[in-house]
Amino acid sequence: MVLSPFASLLGQSQATEILTQAIGQNRIAPAYLFVGPAGVGRSLAARCFIDTLFSAHSFGAEATSPQQAELLSNRIRQGNHPDLLWVEPTYLHQGQRISAAEAADRGLKRKAPPQIRLDQIREIAQFLSRQPLEAPRSIVVLEQAETMAEAAANGLLKTLEEPGQASLILIAPAIESLLPTLVSRCQRIPFYRLSPEVVAQVLERAGQAEILQQPEILELAQGSPGAAIANWQQFQAISPDLLQATIHPPRSLKAALELAQHIDRELDTAAQLWLVDYLQHRFWQQYLDGDIHDSPLSHLEKARKCLLQYAQPRLVWEVTLMAIMGNGG
Repeated sequence: MVLSPFASLLGQSQATEILTQAIGQNRIAPAYLFVGPAGVGRSLAARCFIDTLFSAHSFGAEATSPQQAELLSNRIRQGNHPDLLWVEPTYLHQGQRISAAEAADRGLKRKAPPQIRLDQIREIAQFLSRQPLEAPRSIVVLEQAETMAEAAANGLLKTLEEPGQASLILIAPAIESLLPTLVSRCQRIPFYRLSPEVVAQVLERAGQAEILQQPEILELAQGSPGAAIANWQQFQAISPDLLQATIHPPRSLKAALELAQHIDRELDTAAQLWLVDYLQHRFWQQYLDGDIHDSPLSHLEKARKCLLQYAQPRLVWEVTLMAIMGNGG
């Protein structure tokens, strides 16, 4: 029995059908936009698509042996294929670009989110200036394309206008998160949130079945297995004492200031943004029948916006916690 190349991609039948037909009919677009929530299979779909496209070229009509398929898949997954460039947002640390995973491994406290930088866009142009070596076309994948600054986005626009013998795959959460000029040059491939049954299947395959016993984490993930895994990891990384202190707002000015200092000292910006999401979820049911403007939810939403604008985190939490305390939250 021959499995579909997209067999590992669950719950995304429309995306699978579009991409499979494109390869079967040899009508590969110069640019794609994989658009939908994070953690529902967009990156996996890109790998399946590239794997299938490169396999069809490398082995032609011959039956691909399991060993050949596994070797090619490993090269793609490890970034060792000469005709594939996988780009992800980076931080600048001591003059060098590092990924989010590398920053976490080094224990670096990140004050601002990573982004795709102009020099990375220039590297894409340089990569595409040569002919593909092994595959029918070169492929560039841009993870979290929405993190491009305006200069980087404008630089990419020039590449999209004349990609040559190549295809680019932009991965983003929503059309609105990218410049309209970029969106107009891409074929959109939609991705959707998954049903609880499919989420459970994905988590079991990923060896994360324990998350199925955490209803709060699953609710917070809203149909995204990837988000469920990330939320569970974040939940486990934050000390229980800190979580309890934020769930039960301080009752004095001194306690609010001390908790704000604790949050700023212990959590980087990404973890603080997750904490905002978690607290909003916790408070939602409590204030479901009340006025949202008189609940902690509105204060937390203001905190999110300030953190995303790189405001001083400690000050953000001082103001937020005092507002919640004054509201009787």
